Amino acid sequence: MRIILVLEYDGSRYCGWQSQPAGCSIQDALETALSRIAKEAIRVTTAGRTDAGVHALYQVVHFDTLVQRPISAWIRGVNALLPGDIAILWAAKASEKFHARYSAIERRYIYLLLNHPVRPGIHNKKVGWYHQPLALEKMQTAGDILIGEHDFSSFRSAECQAKSPIRTMTQLNITRHGNLLIFELRANAFLQHMVRNIIGCLVYIGKGKYSAEWMYELLGSRNRIYAAPTFSPAGLYLAGVKYDCGWRMPELAEVPIISGLSTRN
Repeated sequence: MRIILVLEYDGSRYCGWQSQPAGCSIQDALETALSRIAKEAIRVTTAGRTDAGVHALYQVVHFDTLVQRPISAWIRGVNALLPGDIAILWAAKASEKFHARYSAIERRYIYLLLNHPVRPGIHNKKVGWYHQPLALEKMQTAGDILIGEHDFSSFRSAECQAKSPIRTMTQLNITRHGNLLIFELRANAFLQHMVRNIIGCLVYIGKGKYSAEWMYELLGSRNRIYAAPTFSPAGLYLAGVKYDCGWRMPELAEVPIISGLSTRN
């Protein structure tokens, strides 16, 4: 029997999604809790791996098990065994044809960036931060250049194991709410560190280091060395994984509410 789970987590204190020998990952915590409920070893397959310090509002996994449990056991039962910063939001039985990764047709990320002279305190590790003023319109113009199918080699990590750097970006919106910049990105898939590398380049453009047209040069170079440094993971959230409507998955997550940041003086 195949089970689908949708979960959220605060990635601040974890070494990322993927299981590690030290047992410090979100996958390790989830599989431990699931195995206790199932009373057998459970291994999960995820829609996408998140890096150390990256959060999720809507992560999808599936796993197979021979045991029969009510759906409530895979939600409330597992949540009772998980750390407080990881929670199952939804669960359902599925056909073995469903695959958390390969059935996905789109991924959505949100990045929250505090643009303020003083670093965050209470929201530390929940938002990124940049202290100098950023020109929103220049960043929006640069972001529009990335829409469509491109070779994103300039924005991929050197350790990225994807077979192809070609991705299709369908959305890159940037909005300002007081001192908070919200980046919303959608694509059929993302390369390792791709979102954080794009954010770093947009910040370079926003602060005036380069013009918006620099984004054309980066795409054309297909070389990571010309792009900005990888930006902080703190404000990055996996906010959705889209599937064909036939799988009847729940709605994607809303932009997280970070109290006080948008009105901070």
